[in-house]
Amino acid sequence: MRILTYLLSLLAIVIVGFNLTQINFSDPFENESYTAIITAIAGGCAILLLTILRVVKKIDRTVKEKS
Repeated sequence: MRILTYLLSLLAIVIVGFNLTQINFSDPFENESYTAIITAIAGGCAILLLTILRVVKKIDRTVKEKS
């Protein structure tokens, strides 16, 4: 499970990086730039959720070891 979360996080980082290069900063709310912004934000949310999942699993393992 831990390897899967790291692979998905890496994929989300690549997606965010790619979409940041697609944004036209002179007019960021244009058609393609707007889509790139939304996708970059979604990738950031995915990274955040996967990080929370890893922390929760680590806490769960710690609690089970102490019991």
